[in-house]
This record gives sequence, C-alpha cells and structure tokens, in this order.
Amino acid sequence: MTDNAELTASFTELYGAAPEGIWAAPGRVNLIGEYTDFNDGFVMPLALPHHARAAVARRTDGQLRLHSTDVPGGVVSLRVDELTPHSGHGWAAYPVGVVWALTEAGHPVTGADIQLTSTVPVGAGLSSSAALEVVTALALNDLFELGLSAPEIAVLGRRAENAFVGVPCGVMDQMASACCTEGHALYLDARDLTQRQVPFDLAAHGLQLLVVDTRVKHALGDGAYAERRDGCEAGARALGIASLRDLPYEGLAAALETLGAAGEDESVVRYVRHVVSDNHRVGQVIALLDAGDVRAAGPVLNEGHLSLRDDLRVSCPELDLVVATANAAGALGARMTGGGFGGSAIVLVEEAMADTVAKAVSEAFTSAGHAAPGVFPAVPSAGARRIAAAA
Repeated sequence: MTDNAELTASFTELYGAAPEGIWAAPGRVNLIGEYTDFNDGFVMPLALPHHARAAVARRTDGQLRLHSTDVPGGVVSLRVDELTPHSGHGWAAYPVGVVWALTEAGHPVTGADIQLTSTVPVGAGLSSSAALEVVTALALNDLFELGLSAPEIAVLGRRAENAFVGVPCGVMDQMASACCTEGHALYLDARDLTQRQVPFDLAAHGLQLLVVDTRVKHALGDGAYAERRDGCEAGARALGIASLRDLPYEGLAAALETLGAAGEDESVVRYVRHVVSDNHRVGQVIALLDAGDVRAAGPVLNEGHLSLRDDLRVSCPELDLVVATANAAGALGARMTGGGFGGSAIVLVEEAMADTVAKAVSEAFTSAGHAAPGVFPAVPSAGARRIAAAA
C-alpha cells in the first residue's frame, strides 16, 4: 500500500499528468445480520481502517483507463460507451461496473484515468469489492459534480455488482463503505435505507472485537450465494409476503409449519428460519448496545454462527474452528461474518484476553494443518471520503 504522495507519483508516471484528487472507501465487518439485507431486513456493520484508495482524473474523450498497484498487469483501457455487463475484466469489473451504472442512469461521465490501491483483504468477507465500487463512485461523483448522496452512491455500487459483475448481493456492503462513521456501528434498515449511527466504543467497556481472516478464499459468484437468495425468495412467495422482512419473529414457528405442510423444500425452510431469526438477533444486539450491556451480545453472536452453520450452511471447517477455539479460550462470543464459504470470523473478547484468544486460535490452526490466520482488532472507522486535493 503506497502513501498518498507515492500514489500521486505513480499515477503521474502512468498517465502523464497528476490526478485531480485521491479518495478512500473502507472495507467493513458485519457485527450481526447476515443474508438479511437482500431480504429487506436489518444489519449492523462497521467500517474498518482498511480501505481502497483511488487517484482519479477526468477525461473528455470517452476513454476509461484503470490500473491497480496490487494486481499484476498493465492498464485496462475501455470505451465508456461500449461497456457491457458480464464482460469479464477481472478485478477491474467492479470500478468499470460503476462507470457503466452511472452512464446507464444518465449521469454524464465522459471518461477517467483511475489508479487504485487497497489494504482490504481480498476474499476475506470484508467487502473488498464494495470498497472499490464506492471509492470509484465517490470520486466520479465529486469530479463530475453529479450531486449523489452517500446512500445513492451505495445503491449505485450495488447496481454495478448485481447487474454488471453478476453477484446478487444486497446493499449492506456498499452502505457500510459509503455511510459509516468513525467510532460507530451502522444500524441499517435495508428496505428503506434509514440508518442510525450507534456509538461502538468497545475500549471504554474494556472489550475488543477481533477479526480472524481464515485465509480461505470465498467467491460469491459461484452460485451458492444466488441459490440461497433464490431460496429466500421462494420462501417469501410461499408465505404470501413481499420479503422475509415481513415475517415477524413471533410468527416464525407457525410459518415454518406452513412451509412444511405445503411440502416446501427443506432448504427453503432452513433459510427462512435463519433470516427471520437473524433479523431478531439484530434487534437484540441494538437493544443491548443501547443499554450499555455490550458483553451480553456475545451469546447472540454464538447463536448467529450456529444459524449460519446449520440453517444457512455457509460456514466451513476453518470458520467453525475459530468460533469453537475462541469460545473455549474465554471469548464472550464469536461468529463467522460476511457471505461465508471461507473468509472471516469476528470474536468479542475482554481486552485483557485478546492476545490469549488470538494465540489459541493460531495454535489451533497450526495443529489442524491450516495456514496461519490473520488476526486484527476491528476499529470502527470513517466511511468514504476525499482525502487529498489535486496535486
């Protein structure tokens, strides 16, 4: 990861002129509420200090040029008026998709030179793709004076990932990257995008939230994520509701009986149980945070992991090992976070126990023959912003 001066210098060397500014957008970790956002439900992510940065300059000739300091290869050169969904482009599909989504929506983007770099771990379930989308959208919004709000930038990023890249994600990742504030978790209603910044100062409570990157790479475009989204939608149709958000937790048992009696697929029943229960868990956690009883959120995290493991079935042995080992070593609670099939887990610990728990997890990975995990504290950080003016 280069600093701003180095990024400016590399941009200038690559494109022959200085950028008009540098922008940053963070990755995120989700405290609670998984696979709920595309069901119009509730989530509670926080932005990480890891972020993507973009040095950008406008063009007026319809040319789009992109380069990443993190990926081997040269400049990706495309025409803005020839961008086509599902056309590949590897890592560049995410920022390219944003340009496509902007022009599709009628915004006058006439080309750009973009140099990207990122510290968000790729494939770790920490929204590296959303960071690329949001930082690109924010930079172009500023440079072309499009007047988009932070939530509108997030929605546009989701449009890019859904329609251009082909991943049927919800809006949580982009909203977290665009809208989170330092020292807070984002309590988000994914239906109407109303949000509340919830103070999340774990240090004041003598606590830490650890992120454990299993180093197991996940890929949400492989069909497993889409299958679960389809199953959730099938469950909502069978129950005669617009989305699973509309099924109250108090009515879950009766709804599951209805689905079973109707002969609905067993996987659909499990998916419905997870989504409705996880929406309920978001409510539990927000109530605990409001009451200042942060430690009591630990068991709720454990329940969330069991639901993701057993009902949604998106965990993996490495994630289960993190959760089991952390809890055995004295953690208050733990769960996988993100889309699953690898990626990361979060662990809520007493600050004094953080090193002990991290060591126990690392030793368990070594004993199991796994690559060493990455472990770091989740520090609630700022959302997307411009960090440097024109050189």
